[in-house]
Amino acid sequence: MPIYERIESNTRKTYLLIGIFCLLIVAIGWIIGQITGLGIFITAIALIFAIAINIFSWYKSDKIAIRLTGAKPAKREDYLYYYNTVEGLSIAAGLPMPKLYVIEDQTINAFATGRDPEHSAIAVTTGALEKLKRLELEGVLSHELSHIKNKDILIATIVIALVGVVVFLCNITWRMLFFGGLRGRRGKGGGIILLLGLVLIVLAPLFAYIIKFAISRKREFLADADGALLTRYPAGLADALEKIKNENVQLKTANSATAHLFFANPFKKGDWFSNLFSTHPPLDARVKALREM
Repeated sequence: MPIYERIESNTRKTYLLIGIFCLLIVAIGWIIGQITGLGIFITAIALIFAIAINIFSWYKSDKIAIRLTGAKPAKREDYLYYYNTVEGLSIAAGLPMPKLYVIEDQTINAFATGRDPEHSAIAVTTGALEKLKRLELEGVLSHELSHIKNKDILIATIVIALVGVVVFLCNITWRMLFFGGLRGRRGKGGGIILLLGLVLIVLAPLFAYIIKFAISRKREFLADADGALLTRYPAGLADALEKIKNENVQLKTANSATAHLFFANPFKKGDWFSNLFSTHPPLDARVKALREM
């Protein structure tokens, strides 16, 4: 599929998945409403809660990500080459200059964050700045700028918030079901509601994480393609990915909340089962796609 058609296709699929997330939240709210006898009122509260979480994370996502990863502001005088490279790529991409940060870590990695191109930031590890050649570093930075241009950083934040809401509501449903929430309602379909609630609280969190993984993986392939378009040199990005594969070292500040933001999976490469639930597609698949461009 041509690159621009793939961009359009992935965007449609992502919005579809976010729509499914919203339906899942409505379903959980309905179950809680049936348990409490408050019906549609609880469903409305669930939606309002999801919107409030999204608004908060939208405005604070960059600060949260920077703090969780231990990134520090990069001073121009200390990282002049880093600044010059990002400035040149930003001009080529038609983007405002993002704020720049560094992570004191010898692994090769990077991430972009923020709610839009005007309020964006890029952070790279000191290992990436030291170990990557010029064309490889340009490939990594162009990948992150592509995330900003495609507004992946906003979608990633929304998905994080929605996953959190789903898990939180499932915990509430679990407590209500097993701590007297259905008392006095068994003659009014309480048994069926209990069964639906059990199925929902078991499957909904797993389903939510699967959606998160699907969106993250699609966005990584898309950013690779856009980054290669920006530099006109796919091999640079492919070479950087191969260096990460050969290192197989875990980022010290890696955590599950921010893992999907990074250029490559910040955890050590595991077996096929752990890779199945990774927020990133396999490195070999990304390299293969770039080599074929």
